[in-house]
Amino acid sequence: MGGRRHFPGGRQQTLRYHPAMKASETSGLNYRGRFAPSPTGVLHFGSLVAAVGSYLEARAAGGEWLLRIEDVDEPRTAAGAADSILRTLERMGFAWDGEVVFQSRRTGRYRAAFERLRLSAAVFACACSRREVADSGLGTDGAPRYPGTCRDGLPPARAARAWRLKVEPGRVCFEDVLQGRICQDLATEVGDFVVLRADGFFAYQLAVVVDDAEQGVTHIVRGADLIDSTPSQIYLQRQLGLPQPTYLHLPAVVNALGEKLSKQTRAQPIDEHRPQASLTAALEFLGQAPPDGLAEAGLEDVWHWAIAHWQRQHLPRCRIAPAPAGW
Repeated sequence: MGGRRHFPGGRQQTLRYHPAMKASETSGLNYRGRFAPSPTGVLHFGSLVAAVGSYLEARAAGGEWLLRIEDVDEPRTAAGAADSILRTLERMGFAWDGEVVFQSRRTGRYRAAFERLRLSAAVFACACSRREVADSGLGTDGAPRYPGTCRDGLPPARAARAWRLKVEPGRVCFEDVLQGRICQDLATEVGDFVVLRADGFFAYQLAVVVDDAEQGVTHIVRGADLIDSTPSQIYLQRQLGLPQPTYLHLPAVVNALGEKLSKQTRAQPIDEHRPQASLTAALEFLGQAPPDGLAEAGLEDVWHWAIAHWQRQHLPRCRIAPAPAGW
């Protein structure tokens, strides 16, 4: 059975769904996951692990799996990266439900949410530069913490640069399916955080919360490098009266130096010509113990095995894990 896949510029291709991958005929209303890469470069092994983990969680549950390109940070978007990511996912055998959503085309949705926050006095204008915030002190995680300089009004002769969400004292906690109970005191560890940036772009935290709610996402499976952002997103969900998804944070893939795989750390792109080998390596990283010879099997056979044998209890219960040799 075919499904339409929509690419930038109006180009379309038809993918073939394997029956085991198709969720819309089963219980997709109970589970809707998503994969949301940022198009800052090519798809690397760390991104593939997140894609495979989120995909198999959704398909094993008989749910839907959505694809969203998180290009809200347009200055960091690399030319052609979104198209490259979509092609790679297609060649790896992923079959997503519905059309691809691009954050860069949803500015109106983010502005509407921002206006709701502004009218409820939940946000305030801020004149502080990044340097001023960095020089003011660090939170318990070592990241800059906003000290509240403009919370009660702009300093004299200073113009607004960004808009921040007011954070009240108290811990925000959630139960991560894999990592357990996570708590963060946003007031002491993060401070009031930006929702509208100085360059006029809406912040990732606001965009991802709005998108997940509007797309009906019920389960978020992603890398643990984003786990510290989750309490801020939950706090924002509460301010906007939006539902809280279930979270599962997979180990982030790091290189031999302990650095997360990324464009900045020169992570190697996925070899599109050897999809079975790449998928098998991701399954091994995720503790799924694929059988000998699976890397040489047909692509549909790899996905058949992966969906049928997906075992969440075998996922590594850690926040980071080293990349396999060669990655």
